[in-house]
Parts: sequence; C-alpha cells; structure tokens
Amino acid sequence: MRIALYQARTGIDPAANADDVAGAVREAAAGGAAMLFTPEMSGLLDQDRARASRHLRTDEDDPLLAAVREAAAEAGIWVHLGSLALLGGEGGRLVNRGFVIDPGGTILARYDKIHLFDVDLATGESWRESAAYSPGGSAVIADTALGPLGLSICYDLRFASLYAALSEAGAAVLSIPAAFTVPTGQAHWHVLLRARAIESQCFVVAAAQCGAHEDGRRTYGHSLVVGPWGEVLLDMGAAERAVGYAEIDLAAIDEVRGRLPVLRHRRAFALPEPAR
Repeated sequence: MRIALYQARTGIDPAANADDVAGAVREAAAGGAAMLFTPEMSGLLDQDRARASRHLRTDEDDPLLAAVREAAAEAGIWVHLGSLALLGGEGGRLVNRGFVIDPGGTILARYDKIHLFDVDLATGESWRESAAYSPGGSAVIADTALGPLGLSICYDLRFASLYAALSEAGAAVLSIPAAFTVPTGQAHWHVLLRARAIESQCFVVAAAQCGAHEDGRRTYGHSLVVGPWGEVLLDMGAAERAVGYAEIDLAAIDEVRGRLPVLRHRRAFALPEPAR
C-alpha cells in the first residue's frame, strides 16, 4: 500500500497553513497514496503565545481541521493529521492533539500527546510544554486502511514503554509526527525511530517539520518511514513543504516476527529495589 508524508514548514498564519495542508492532501491522493501523514503542529507554530492565542480554537471550531476533513472527503483519502494546538486542556491549558480522518472526512480517532517536552538545551533553547499544555492519559490505536495504527506525538518517541504497549495491543504501524529541534534531531532522530521499529516489529511513519520557521525556531526534517526490520524506506532530508511517498507491505511484519519472535518472548518481571 502506498502512503504519503507531508514534510511541513508550518508558520504563524493558520489560514496559510490550512491551504498548505489541504493542498498536500490533494497532492497525496493524486499521487496514488491511500493515506497521508502530517507533522506535529500542522496548524500553527508560534512561540509568541499572545499572538498564537488569537488563533486557538476547540477541535469543533478549528478551521484547519475542518479544511483537512473536507479535503480528505473530496480526495477520498485517509489522513493522520499529526497534531494541532487546541483549547480544552485541564486547568485552562491547551492540548496537543492528533486526528485520524477517514476518506469520508469523519474523525475516527483522537490522541492527546502524553509526554511533554520540558528541557533546557545547550544551544540556549528552553522549552516548557507543560506550562501551556495538558498531557494526555491514554494510548490510542485506530483501525485504518493500513491496519491498526498506533498514535503518538514527537517527545513520546523517547518512551519505549508506550510503543511496547501499542505493539502488544496489536498495532502494525506506529505514527510519530514531530517537530524535532535541529540539535536533538541530528543526535537522536534516526536512531530512536529505527529502535522503535525494531523493538516493536512495526512499520514506523514519522512526518516532520523542517526548516527555519517564522517564529524563529529551526526544525530538523528528515521525515522517515522505517520497516519492521529497521530499514529506512523513506528519508525526506531537508525538503520543505514537500510530499514524499513510500510503499508498505504488512506481510513484512509477519515475516520479521517469525524470524525473531521477540513480542512473544516479552515477560513481566519484578522491579529492583531502589539503589541506595
């Protein structure tokens, strides 16, 4: 089955971003893809919270979500809209929420990012997602044309237990939309995505943000598709606002799991006493 990934350079104007993503939906369908994957924060990337707040909506009222649903229905294609910043989190905070949309434009699944990125980088960059966002509390698998799709977002990538739970629950494909910074991307992006594919014996699809954004941040790009043996099937490099394609054959999952049945060999175990 052919899939498409949209590697975005999302800006501070939601209307322009909506046009870009809807255009990517139409381009992916014209290119023969059964499903399009978009990055984290496909609707808005803006570090100026006062400016960004003027554009924030609930998922019922978000214009980009409405535009993507309409484009999916017109083109007859599945879409994993990687994530949007939306109103509705606990304590007045936002949610970082992804959506699975079917070819009729219906939302079949929602996932709120569980792990939030709070870190100070050596470059001087400082990120405090928990100050603005409320974390999700549930792992999600959606039934799609690709089979069972396990959902996650960006920083979730660093927590292997989430992907172990998704693979145990039957996920065949793991979607990891992201907006990785350049330093962390250069150091960890490829190795972590390949590790998640190898240990879960699933396909991994990771649509990413890329380039110098209007709000001053820089993102790493390199949207990837990785096979269940850890082989890279697509690497979009530093392309900006581009659609890339990969072929996925779910039969490869059974082959890999037959050759190396680690999922069947997983065992529960007692935790050690804390070190003193």
